[in-house]
Amino acid sequence: MIRQLFDPANAVTAAGLVLSVIAISLALSGRVELGVAVALWALLADHLDGLVAQRLTTRAERTGEVGKNLDSLADLVSAGVFPGIALLVVGGSAALFTAVAALLAGASALRLSYFNVFGSPDGRFIGVPTTYAVPLTAIMFLARPVVAEQLFPNLFAVALVVLAGLHVAPIRVPKTTGFMYFVVTAFCALSSLFLVLRGFGF
Repeated sequence: MIRQLFDPANAVTAAGLVLSVIAISLALSGRVELGVAVALWALLADHLDGLVAQRLTTRAERTGEVGKNLDSLADLVSAGVFPGIALLVVGGSAALFTAVAALLAGASALRLSYFNVFGSPDGRFIGVPTTYAVPLTAIMFLARPVVAEQLFPNLFAVALVVLAGLHVAPIRVPKTTGFMYFVVTAFCALSSLFLVLRGFGF
């Protein structure tokens, strides 16, 4: 099993998973902005592993299958679990917020499982990809200073509920390609910088 991680694409995916666990740890310690910043880099790892895999011309088929499932599990942690934990940290463990976190995790797991079986017909995803939860979370926390403290957890919860519904909705979403990779990379880099600065009190 360990040998599968010597595959460059799988190694990138595993690195993203490690970053997601670090993001969760930071959030649980109360440094949520720093956790979101790290989660954005986990998202970049998720985009990078696919690009690396496309360039591995001698990759074994089974290694690719392991990578596909590893990628889904990593996405579940970064996009299905981390945003819910961030919500529970800022909103408390009220039943409503716990239900929202569970809903997002369940919708993410279903979306990823469906993708592993049915793929992306015609080059388009069915349902909004789970990874969209990370930039949504970043946007919410970037806007946090201008939102009333008591209102923020509720707005964040509503945003996650809507996204959970979109994960399993029968809509077609184009894949990230070409120039959009640059847009995603720039967003993650700049947003993480702002969140890190805020997390350290600047």
